[in-house]
Amino acid sequence: MPLVLDRQHVLDVYARAAEDRWVVPTFCTENLTTTEAVLSAAAEFGGRIGRPDVPVTIAITNQYAHRNQSVYYTHTRRWDIGLKLFLADLQVLTASGSPFAGLNVMVHLDHTQWDSDAELLEWDMKQFSMIMYDASALPLDGNIKKTAEFVEKHGHEIVVEGACDEIVDAAGDQRSDLTSPEAAERYFRETGVDYIVANLGTEHRASAADLKYHGDLARRISVRTGPKLVLHGTSSVGQEQIGNLFADGIAKVNIWTCLERDSSPSLFADMLANAAKVAGFQRCSQLLDAGLLGPSADTTSKHSLSHCTTTYRQEIVFEEMKRIALDYFRLWYV
Repeated sequence: MPLVLDRQHVLDVYARAAEDRWVVPTFCTENLTTTEAVLSAAAEFGGRIGRPDVPVTIAITNQYAHRNQSVYYTHTRRWDIGLKLFLADLQVLTASGSPFAGLNVMVHLDHTQWDSDAELLEWDMKQFSMIMYDASALPLDGNIKKTAEFVEKHGHEIVVEGACDEIVDAAGDQRSDLTSPEAAERYFRETGVDYIVANLGTEHRASAADLKYHGDLARRISVRTGPKLVLHGTSSVGQEQIGNLFADGIAKVNIWTCLERDSSPSLFADMLANAAKVAGFQRCSQLLDAGLLGPSADTTSKHSLSHCTTTYRQEIVFEEMKRIALDYFRLWYV
């Protein structure tokens, strides 16, 4: 079916997911390979459970300082061109005749910044299903004011997800505080957002050893807001921590880091195993001499065009990303 863009239709999809006690996964992307891997996982899983219309959200960031994905979508490194290509890809992939035409596919603008994304915020919001309006770097009062203004202007045409507290890049020294139930309730009430991103302990890009998902806090917040919570930073925690999110009031989860982080080693291993096919005998000999290849690496096979192509590399990444996405569908669509 075409992309689910109408605000009420999006809310209806989420309402039906809630009836099934499903947490809707939102996968961020910055290239066509990732987009198709996620859609392929959704279609395969939907076929397995007899629900070809399973909901899935595909997302992209724009001028988000930690990762501006629309910029990386094209080698022009122009966010506007990247965003248009992203939308065009989704339109084609969800059109009649596509293997993904039966899915309920929604398109989400993630971490849209209130200031640096000002130009994007003037676009027609009806091109998107949902938006995360992110003014979380501001003090809470300023955040509420800015977010409420956006909701007043656009809340009738697009589902709005708001960020109560900033969730920092935990790879650095800075740490952000967990969201208090009181602050979450006030933010949700005064902004009028449909869904709320709270800091529940899963800071972005940190290691699993450092983090803990605070399900008890999510439950305390959802008592005040209803099951309207969105969890970010899921890649940073193990699946054993996040298997029962719906019971905690989580309606939606955003995922990206693990798709890239956990697929890259598969490509790396395959290229090493086929080193001579990828790089040729002469180059492999140089890498051996430099100590960059071990003695067990294949350095004698014939250089193969089939292992030099983008198709070869993308297929390995595609299959691993699809496997990762399937694991999340199995986790939450039970």
